[in-house]
Amino acid sequence: MKISRINHLWGLVATVSSAMAVDSLHADTTLTIYSRATPGAVSPDLYRPGVRNGSYFGQSVPGYAIVRDDRKLSLTRGRGLVSITDVAALLDPTTVRLTSLTDPDGTQVVEQDFRFDLVGSQKLMQRYIDQQITVEQRVGDGIREVSGTLLSTDGGLVLQSDDGGVAILSDWQNIRFGALPGGLMTRPTLIWDINSLRGGEQETRISYETQGMTWWADYNLTWTPDRNAQTGSLDVAAWVSILNQTGTSFDDTGLKLVAGDVQRAPAGLSRAREREAMRAVSADLSVVQGFDEKAFFEFHLYTLGRTTDLPDQSTKQMALFPAVTSVPATKRLVYNALNFGAGLGYGITDPNFGNTGNSKVDVYIEFDNRKQDGLGVPLPAGRIRVSQLDEADGSLEFVGEDVIAHTPRNETVRIRLGSAFDVVGSRKQTNYNLDTRARVLTETVEITLTNRKDKSQTVTVAEPLYRYANWAISNATDGFEKIDSRLVHFEVDVPADSKKVVRYDIRYTW
Repeated sequence: MKISRINHLWGLVATVSSAMAVDSLHADTTLTIYSRATPGAVSPDLYRPGVRNGSYFGQSVPGYAIVRDDRKLSLTRGRGLVSITDVAALLDPTTVRLTSLTDPDGTQVVEQDFRFDLVGSQKLMQRYIDQQITVEQRVGDGIREVSGTLLSTDGGLVLQSDDGGVAILSDWQNIRFGALPGGLMTRPTLIWDINSLRGGEQETRISYETQGMTWWADYNLTWTPDRNAQTGSLDVAAWVSILNQTGTSFDDTGLKLVAGDVQRAPAGLSRAREREAMRAVSADLSVVQGFDEKAFFEFHLYTLGRTTDLPDQSTKQMALFPAVTSVPATKRLVYNALNFGAGLGYGITDPNFGNTGNSKVDVYIEFDNRKQDGLGVPLPAGRIRVSQLDEADGSLEFVGEDVIAHTPRNETVRIRLGSAFDVVGSRKQTNYNLDTRARVLTETVEITLTNRKDKSQTVTVAEPLYRYANWAISNATDGFEKIDSRLVHFEVDVPADSKKVVRYDIRYTW
């Protein structure tokens, strides 16, 4: 359609808006929210009052939502215009789709437009350039009215009176305009030009994608140690936080959350794939009142079994699943003196490489995500906080936090909580020999663990074998387990208030 025809339609919308009011007696909205948030990295700034239009000083809300809105609309027989205003200000117009559920074959969308040029003082004055306005100025205790044609708003108001005189007003109390200019809207508006064979009231489905919405998971765990302090149990509570900065509120809405790494095409999905995605997430709600989880394609879908309200400019929290108590767990001490990344290559012959001053022994809590232990549900990525009860005053004290990736059922969850205070380690090389002709490198490594607690402690010594891929360990003082081609673990019992030395020889060949 030509531009002139589109402009004509916009003008028509402004003049007949009262004649096409939406019948809102029936509305059924479902949101499916996808998150791109890095677990535990959602900035508090994103849910403070200063956030507008889905960003805060350039920080975009890391997620999006698919909105499905079922409602009754009154359609004109033949060609006619229909509009709705309660839509997200950050919607993607290319994903908007309206279909008639009553007469899908006889209802055709000819054009659809998203109007987001919202009324404001500056826009209103710009629209009244070359038009008559009235300006009120305070003079002493009274008000003086100055009327004229608005010529400019640059550096003040430039008015031309009826006799041709020009005045510049830099101070005013109030400005009175005529009618709202065509094209300006008070709220974001979707407008359709629809050709309907039967017309009348019809059930329709409106769907679109919007930015400015995301969700993330938070886990609150309470650790209760057994008498030996290295085993115990956890009480697990999981919460979902939902951030709505879309520019509109969603009341009495169905809610679904997708957990998993969903691929997005850089320029957006094809329309066919968008339609498939929207149809796929439109299943009926579960009858349970909390979230019902199920496998969905290669991801996991969490469906809230009740409706909820998600006000604009708000963050809402709700339980992901009922709290679980007494999950068996283990506290693990790990000494990784080198802690090399996976990108470290082979062929390192520098004799000083591997000597380190790192003495920290890391503390982990581990538990199995199993049904028999009260869990056995896919855990979305999120921040996980651990507290322990102080029996002296009955208060819960924070002991550490970590983030977890998406964790399937029947997998082990490991939470790093920090470094031990009374258990430390050291590592040194006591022998080194390199024979480049024979392509043999040997060295002796000595690890010393010091335990100043009044109870014995089991420490896992993680030793990366970083020089060459072919290696053999001999003369080890303690047994070890080969984790992979570059890593071995020694499980070492360190008596109370004493030291334990682990020593081994290693021979590399290439």
